[in-house]
Amino acid sequence: MDSSLRIVPASTPKTATIQDTANSLGLHDTLKHGPRSLASEVKTVSTIKDRLENWEATQDNLKLNLHRNVYGMHAPIRLLMERKLVGHNPHMPALRTSNVHLDILMGRDETLEPADFMMPASEMSASMDIHADMEKKLRM
Repeated sequence: MDSSLRIVPASTPKTATIQDTANSLGLHDTLKHGPRSLASEVKTVSTIKDRLENWEATQDNLKLNLHRNVYGMHAPIRLLMERKLVGHNPHMPALRTSNVHLDILMGRDETLEPADFMMPASEMSASMDIHADMEKKLRM
């Protein structure tokens, strides 16, 4: 839990490229700037996409920080503990379940998203091999 009261997600930090971190010989200085990531140099994604992906996490962090400031440290710790307990799903993996209690704790109980009423075709054809699904879930 970050202690900032940020409403909008922060822009992603700039990653080190070979142009920024070259030493006198023209090589990447790993000791000074950390390991070089070729994936970050090739990736050309707009910052708005990164911000949209982090929107819910930032809003949740803001709510938890506001709870901490108003009610004390116990309120966000208790809420996170309840979410963790409710998020544990010991049910059979072949059966489709919804976690209404987690939706209520996250504040999503009054929202309607496309995933709620548009089921993909892969979920419609449910697997009937419950034993294989349990082995996959339990990594046996």
